[in-house]
Amino acid sequence: MIRWLFSKQVREAVALRKHVRRLLNAQRDLLSPQAIAAVQLKIDELNAAIAEGGKGKIRIKAEELQFAAEKWIRSYPNPVWRENVEVLLVALAVAMGVRTFFLQPFKIPTGSMQPTLYGVTSKNLINDPNFKIPTGLERVKEWFAGISYIHVTAPANGTIDYVSPMRKFLIFNIEQTISIGGVATTIWFPPDMGETLTDANGNPVPPLTYRADLRQDHIYHKGDDVVKLEVHAGDHLFVDRLTYNFRRPERGEIIVFETKGIDTLPQNEFYIKRLVVLPGERVQIGDDRHLIINGRELTASTPHFANMLGFDPNQPPRESQFSGYVNGTVAHEDGLYPNLAPLFPDAETVFTNPPDSYMAMGDNTCNSSDSRTWGPLPAKNVIGKAFFVYWPITKRFGLANE
Repeated sequence: MIRWLFSKQVREAVALRKHVRRLLNAQRDLLSPQAIAAVQLKIDELNAAIAEGGKGKIRIKAEELQFAAEKWIRSYPNPVWRENVEVLLVALAVAMGVRTFFLQPFKIPTGSMQPTLYGVTSKNLINDPNFKIPTGLERVKEWFAGISYIHVTAPANGTIDYVSPMRKFLIFNIEQTISIGGVATTIWFPPDMGETLTDANGNPVPPLTYRADLRQDHIYHKGDDVVKLEVHAGDHLFVDRLTYNFRRPERGEIIVFETKGIDTLPQNEFYIKRLVVLPGERVQIGDDRHLIINGRELTASTPHFANMLGFDPNQPPRESQFSGYVNGTVAHEDGLYPNLAPLFPDAETVFTNPPDSYMAMGDNTCNSSDSRTWGPLPAKNVIGKAFFVYWPITKRFGLANE
């Protein structure tokens, strides 16, 4: 090992030996016994020379091994391409293995877990003509914080003809087009803008349309601002897929699960919520915004609930702030929202969670579609727990299960 570290000749000989041995093993069923024996003999002689440590002998035996390999081992066409493809396939296999069994990347599209974890948010700057989009180092700094800008001006007089869907390649956004007055404008490499909504007729509404408040009937004049949008990227995190192979999920952990089998939700999507109710437990949501599990109230001292239940009881629940959990009778700053918790219309309602099921709720209690609405989720749907926020670089960067 020490000679390998300090001797370039030894390192090159070891690399040659490794390469020839790999080719020999790959062609062992194609080569004659004589060829295999000849090459193996030179490998053994090089091993002995490396063990002895004589530089001259190592050089000679390495040259003999290379000559034997060129003589007996069959050459491959396009060897450079073959080796690069092989390395790429191995890298892909390792990446897929890590993703499947250890850590899976996950992007949060909505704000149901705010302020613990953020989904995509935006600010429409169309009515703020004095706002100047940052440039230079300030723009770079904001990019690391997950802030991007979209600015489109009307290329001609007229109304909006269409907004094209986002064109993607693998996980990358490539371009999106807006046509005004018959002239198309392309937005290159637009940021992620969250999930697609549906209108009253069930038709999909592109995120750019509702975030920028685009109106089909508005008449634009050439040079007018059409889109002036500040987009904050949703948190990107790694999901720990290993831990739950050895133990069951615990109350308060932030879990990622499939929506398969939950009738009122889109199928084959992934949601992220905080696990609050375990199999077979009875749950209520009190008017004081605390969960009551089997008659016992959860408090800020309950593990993983210090932030969620450490709210000021004198303040009404508010969106994107820790406010406990609201039932159908608790008013927040915008009024009553009974449809937010149809399974918990009041403090007296008790829901019994079925076996082999969990109930999960969002930390953004005033704006979260969760088990208060669609009920339990099958335990088998849980794929892992939130582990580490790796993007953007904000105060939430780091471990992500509190």
